[in-house]
Amino acid sequence: MNQQMPEEARSFASATRGLRHVFIKQLTLMAQIGIHPHERQAAQPICISINAAVPEALDSTPETLSEVVCYEAISKRIKHIIAQGHVDLVETLAEQIADDLLAAFPIQRLNVRIEKPEAISEAAGVGIEIERLQILS
Repeated sequence: MNQQMPEEARSFASATRGLRHVFIKQLTLMAQIGIHPHERQAAQPICISINAAVPEALDSTPETLSEVVCYEAISKRIKHIIAQGHVDLVETLAEQIADDLLAAFPIQRLNVRIEKPEAISEAAGVGIEIERLQILS
C-alpha cells in the first residue's frame, strides 16, 4: 500500500528540521542531448528545475553569500555540466547534476527535474524527475 509522507516530510523547507528551501525553476538552456540522429546534430532547449533542502544555521541570520547555498552557484555548475557536450539520456544528465550538486553543497534532499519541451510536439513537455537524499554529519 502506498502511504503519503506527512506534509512536513514533503516540504523542502522546515523550521522544525532547520531546513531552508533553495530552488531554481525552469532554467532553460540549449543542450546536446538525445539518442535520435536529429538530436545529435543540433542542440535543443531543456528546462531544469532544482529543489534543494539545505541546513540553516539556527543560531544566526546569514549576512553574506558565503553563508548560504547560492542558487547562482548552483546554476553555474549546471551550465558547466551542460557545456561538457552530448549526453544520450535525460536520466544520465539528471544523475550527473545530482552527483555534482550533492558533492559541492551541503544539500540534504535534492530534486532534479529535466524537461524537453520540444521532444513531443503534442505535449507541453516531457522528461524525468529524480530525488536524492544525503545525510550530512
